Amino acid sequence: MPRGDKSKYTDKQERKADHIAEGYEKRGVSEQEAERRAWATVNKDDAGGKKEGGSGRGKHTGNPAAHKGGKSGGKASASRSAASRSESAKKAAATRKRNAEHRVH
Repeated sequence: MPRGDKSKYTDKQERKADHIAEGYEKRGVSEQEAERRAWATVNKDDAGGKKEGGSGRGKHTGNPAAHKGGKSGGKASASRSAASRSESAKKAAATRKRNAEHRVH
């Protein structure tokens, strides 16, 4: 199977790649680069083509890269009071300032 041959990919994987590429193109990425990134994402999610004969056969597609981030972020900070967050921010700013002074000397 030559490089770039998509014959081992399922219809679902091809639709997924098309959808991802569309998103990149909307954000101004060139068509060729969008296509490359889309197939890289499909490969990352599914470990290659799913049709029989490829090394990726038999693996489930339950770990899509597109759904990994952003689900649980912010819950801890949202449950704290504004005063607590502000105090924490001030402490962090003081630490950054102190560390910056150490780097200069």
